Amino acid sequence: MILIVDSGSTKSDWVILNSEGKEEFRTETIGFNPYFISTKEIEAEIGKNEQLVELKEKATQVFFYGAGCSSEKMNAVVEKALSKCFVNAEITVDHDLLGAAYAAYNGKPAIVCILGTGSNSCYFDGEKLEEATPSLAYILGDEGSGNNLGKRILQAYFLKKMPKRLCQAFKERYNLTIEQLNKNVYQNQFANTYLATFSRFVSDHKYEPFIQKLIYDSMKEFVVNQILPYKEARFSEINFIGSVAHYYEEILYAVAAEFHLKIGFVIRKPIDNLVKYHLLYILPKKEGVKA
Repeated sequence: MILIVDSGSTKSDWVILNSEGKEEFRTETIGFNPYFISTKEIEAEIGKNEQLVELKEKATQVFFYGAGCSSEKMNAVVEKALSKCFVNAEITVDHDLLGAAYAAYNGKPAIVCILGTGSNSCYFDGEKLEEATPSLAYILGDEGSGNNLGKRILQAYFLKKMPKRLCQAFKERYNLTIEQLNKNVYQNQFANTYLATFSRFVSDHKYEPFIQKLIYDSMKEFVVNQILPYKEARFSEINFIGSVAHYYEEILYAVAAEFHLKIGFVIRKPIDNLVKYHLLYILPKKEGVKA
């Protein structure tokens, strides 16, 4: 069995293929970002999924692409857990940015952007991945992401920058105090995903002028910091991966137009395209795999 996994900070999509490259089933777990979760916690979460437990000795290949998996040290946190859960498998752990690049690849070089719980970007020519600027994560970066939108709406609410009608709607929905907010942000292992939950309020009111500007400003900041530094930005397609890019696609196109940039396509969930890439380019190279 071959396992292909796309993992963000919030959730992971798993697709299981047989040796012929045909899909057997798919499932979900929480996201395994090694900055926020330990090897033992990953093992425990996988152990809760009966379908995955049944693959302990059957899995032969695991391809895992995850948020936070951008260094050997962080990758080892996930790799150790996967090795214990799938004892006969060859384990490959890499950055979700590489997974996004694979998923967005359509035969020509492009800038690839992730806009989900977090955000990131790269230039991928089909073989080599380059990053013009680093991702500074949810505290210092993640422009245009779910947690960035969550932070912006929280700031607008507590700093009384939000229109009264929206302020009342937010209060009725969350009844959140500043003490609760501080506890949930500064004493929470998953503060980034907690902040991202407030982006649902943004989504539910995305046609309000105030909210539209909030989204636009966040997307514009992403373009300025994460796209314009690429010399290829002016002549390459820019492809987007992630739920936030999908939900606010119209605003994304408007921001791109302001900078005369060309968006290729927007993919909400990359897992299907990621599987397709492996079937075309990776699995055929593996001995004994008929993809």
